[in-house]
Formats: sequence, C-alpha cells, structure tokens
Amino acid sequence: MKPTDLPALRALDEPERSRLFGAGRYRRFARRETVFRAGDLGDCLYLILRGRVALRITTPAGDEVTLSLLCRGQLFGLIAVVDDTARRVTTAVALEPTHTLSVGREVLHRLRQQNPGIEHMLTDALAAHVRQLSTTVLDLLHQPVDKRVARRLADLTLCYRNGARDVEIPLTQDDVASLAGTTRATANRVLRGLEARGVLALSRGRITIADRRRLADAAR
Repeated sequence: MKPTDLPALRALDEPERSRLFGAGRYRRFARRETVFRAGDLGDCLYLILRGRVALRITTPAGDEVTLSLLCRGQLFGLIAVVDDTARRVTTAVALEPTHTLSVGREVLHRLRQQNPGIEHMLTDALAAHVRQLSTTVLDLLHQPVDKRVARRLADLTLCYRNGARDVEIPLTQDDVASLAGTTRATANRVLRGLEARGVLALSRGRITIADRRRLADAAR
C-alpha cells in the first residue's frame, strides 16, 4: 500500500510522508498478539499499515471492555503525542495479522517541530479520538443496548467493508458485547433479533452483514 492510500496521511505532502516513514520502525503482530499493555510507558505512536487493532480496558470488577476498533490508516498510542511521562491507559491487541509503523516520542517531537503538516495530522487525530470516546460514553449512558449493538455493528461494517455486497466481520459475539458495553447473553439476544429480520447472519466467529440499510436504521 502506498502512503497516500492511508487516511491519516492524506493531508501530508510527499516530503512530509517520506520523513515520517523514514523515521519510523516497521513492526508486525500476529493475530491476538498484544501491541502494548495498560501501564506501559507511552513512548511511541503507531500507524496501522495493514490489519486491525482493538483498544481495551479492564474495569475494577475485572471485566474487559473494548473502547474502539481501529483499521488501516488510523493512528493509535496518541498518549505519546501529549505527555512525555504518561503510561498507557488501554491495552492494544491485534485482531488479525497486523503491520504497523511506530515512531518514538523524541523523533515524533522533532518531526512535529519541523513539519507543520505532521503537527496538523496529529492534532486532527487527537480531536477525532476525543470525539469517538465522547460518543462511546454518551451511548453507554443514554442509549438502550439494542441501539448500542447496532451502532457498533455499523461502525464495524465501515471497518471491514471491501466492496462486496455483504460485509463479513470476523469477530465473536463476545467481541461485539465488549464493544457495546454489555454481556454476551444480551448481545446474543440483540444479534438473534437482527438475524431474524434479515439484517445479518451469524456463524462461528463471524458475523455477516446482509442489509446495511436496515442496520443503519436500527442504529439511529
């Protein structure tokens, strides 16, 4: 994939993209491999070149909650941008074989000073991250679980679409429950209801979205 194909980099000019890629380190992660853990020092920023990554937290009760699922071309580990001493607050896990570009904090600081486009890119990424977290919190506080599940599925559809009519999401019902902030049993009830309406089909470790329009209606 060319750097220009990555959403986070579209605002950069060619010299800025070249400097960013020249300063980074390429890393590969296997399916379900941990990229970093909550509590680790936030010493670098990651750009997803291929694959998908889940950001998760563990509640005081010991439950695991998925805050977001990120696709190719997205940035994560943004704490490295804003705080020199901060620790990670989430655990990042590769959901499939994933390739990343990582840029260390000191190198990133120099790039930001010398390249206005990179500074703007990071500011935009931080703003998008705050908006996404705000939406997630508001959904958890104010939206019924049926709508939360439908909204997370709609988000996943955008992440996994590949041009085909049906969208296959290779995630389990546990994954969907974690994203929606509910139990597996409740997520199963909602998913079965959507399946009965022809919106999706369930199979082992996979959800196939068959009617994106009706899913969007359920998410409103």
